[in-house]
Amino acid sequence: MALIKDIAQICKSKNAGPFYITIDVLFEDHTLYRQVKETGVLSPALFATLYGVEEKDVLFTPYDTAAAFKATLPRAIPAGDLGDTDVYGAQQHAPLLDVDIPLPG
Repeated sequence: MALIKDIAQICKSKNAGPFYITIDVLFEDHTLYRQVKETGVLSPALFATLYGVEEKDVLFTPYDTAAAFKATLPRAIPAGDLGDTDVYGAQQHAPLLDVDIPLPG
């Protein structure tokens, strides 16, 4: 098992407009990326669970050429609205960091 924070080169989030967040997970090693992809752990279902949204509302795309995953999902509170604690969406990737990936030994 390996945590995303230990194996991904980059894991970041940002606004995708005021109503959506985009989360990117990038790998430097294409072999490692393929191993992660083959587990199926990074999926719309995972993002829906972690962020409390409907799975149908998660746009999830693996980018094989870039060894990256991208997920776009609705924000719970629009950017800058009353109660928003992360106007830029820059800290929304945190729940993903401790996700365990079952990699081959």
